[in-house]
Amino acid sequence: MAEGKLRVLVVDDDPDLLDLVARSLRAEGFEVETHFSALGVPSRIQDTLPDVVLIDVNFPSLKGDKVVSLARSQAPAGTKFVLYSASDESQLRSLAMASGADGYLSKNVQGAELARKLESFRHKRPAPVPV
Repeated sequence: MAEGKLRVLVVDDDPDLLDLVARSLRAEGFEVETHFSALGVPSRIQDTLPDVVLIDVNFPSLKGDKVVSLARSQAPAGTKFVLYSASDESQLRSLAMASGADGYLSKNVQGAELARKLESFRHKRPAPVPV
């Protein structure tokens, strides 16, 4: 991963939240791509080569934690996966651990705080692959 601008792929089915997160991260100097569905995430990762994938947990078709498991094998080495949800923090932590995500963030984290927390994932060691 380069030490320049952090490349983030934000995946969420809420278009308003997707737009809000993308605009706030761009304002913090991030390169941001968006995707509105749990379906097609591995292809989108291959197209955009993000440093971090910020992915909602609650999709109607496929849960975000399952997407992490499927997408990790298609992602470049070093890509970090962060679950993003309004769910209870203990539930989110369990999902992140079970799916092999590199971490989790609550959706109440926005703006500069979200940017700072995502930047902290740049140097985090990859999560072990669940067995």
